[in-house]
Amino acid sequence: MKLKVTKLALTLSVVGLTTAAFAQDGNSDTTKRFDKKSFRTWSIGLNGGMLTHFTPFNNALNGDFRTPEETWGYGGYIKKQILPGFGIQADFLGGKVRGYQANYLPSPSAAQNNSSFTTNIDWSAAVSANLTIANLSLNHKRSALSPYVTGGAGYMSSSANVQGLPTSIVEAGTYHRNWFVPIGAGLKFGLSKTINIDLGYTVSFMKTPIFDGVRGGSNDRFSYAHAGLEFSLGRKKSSQLANYSPIAALREESAAESAELKGLLSTSEQKRLADEQAQQQLQQQYAKDLGDDDADGVANKFDKCPGTPAGTAVDGSGCALPMNKPDVKVFVTEEDKQVVREAIANLEFDLGKATIRQHSFASLDKVANLLVTKNFTLKLAGHTDNTGSPALNLSLSKDRAESVKQYLVSKGANPSRIEATGYGQTQPIASNKTAAGRQKNRRVEFTIF
Repeated sequence: MKLKVTKLALTLSVVGLTTAAFAQDGNSDTTKRFDKKSFRTWSIGLNGGMLTHFTPFNNALNGDFRTPEETWGYGGYIKKQILPGFGIQADFLGGKVRGYQANYLPSPSAAQNNSSFTTNIDWSAAVSANLTIANLSLNHKRSALSPYVTGGAGYMSSSANVQGLPTSIVEAGTYHRNWFVPIGAGLKFGLSKTINIDLGYTVSFMKTPIFDGVRGGSNDRFSYAHAGLEFSLGRKKSSQLANYSPIAALREESAAESAELKGLLSTSEQKRLADEQAQQQLQQQYAKDLGDDDADGVANKFDKCPGTPAGTAVDGSGCALPMNKPDVKVFVTEEDKQVVREAIANLEFDLGKATIRQHSFASLDKVANLLVTKNFTLKLAGHTDNTGSPALNLSLSKDRAESVKQYLVSKGANPSRIEATGYGQTQPIASNKTAAGRQKNRRVEFTIF
């Protein structure tokens, strides 16, 4: 029953360590910053060292035998690194454990002082979690020093040979297979991308009191202090995942982000200064446009006749108004009306635009001459058919009327005596259901008086 409880505890411990490691992989920002495929994650290790039944956890009498003797042991392992700080390894251990001077007899005696045991470890296999405590490199992503701790569960076949003790308390001479729990710590020195020096110390807690061949009240234990080499497997140019320092990588990435942020801030400051300069230039231009250099009441931006003498009466475009005698009356003759009718008949625009076609200029020049010589007032009314949206048609009719006005003004007509209005499709003179009707509706009407 006790053995089953212990097995369950060991299993839960290993599962707990694994779950915690994968939880870190899912939640830690640091582990997301690297791609494990670019690292070496498999490695093998070979080591040799000293075996002894003395451990820091023994009582003052060192178990069943008070005097340990160090003997040579050997081992190896295969490890899979899952995260920079977590791996799982399968260990092998072999060798002999020896001790002298049994603690069985109530008082020292010659037999007790001459007693000894030798336990031969036929084979030993264990699966352990390897937790890197810290990669001690703050400036380099490939750490040179990596302290670690290990813990797991194993199974062993061993036999003990006991000398100088009564057979009633000895159970030796045959091989026994038992569970054990290896707990260890160590330090690795990274020599290159491929090789590490591994210095470690492991205490194995046996699940049996007869590891040393003597039936006792408490389970036995032994320790293994070793030195060895670890060889990582993988692509030639790849580094070991176990030597990867997330702290150094984070510092490097933070430095890059800081430099990028400084660059963005510098660019933003330059853009801000450029915007301020452009705003100042815009304000200066705005002040100039809204100024009135000739003091005629019309801003420079809208003054088409700059530099008019002071006191001159001007129209809305800043041009001087004609001086008419009050008693002079204006009469529109039939010949004048005919000139306007010909201009309407010959007036054409580019399709969908307010651009006057060239063959319309001659008749418009005659209308301009009438306005200049007889000082007529002209009303221009633009119209369209119902093709397209009403808003677009209204804008187009207004633009075409304004285009005719601008042409006439360019020929010397007084802009204050020309009114340009657009009505869009709201005042048809024919049906829009036929092409001929729509053609008639697309027009600019001239009214002189």
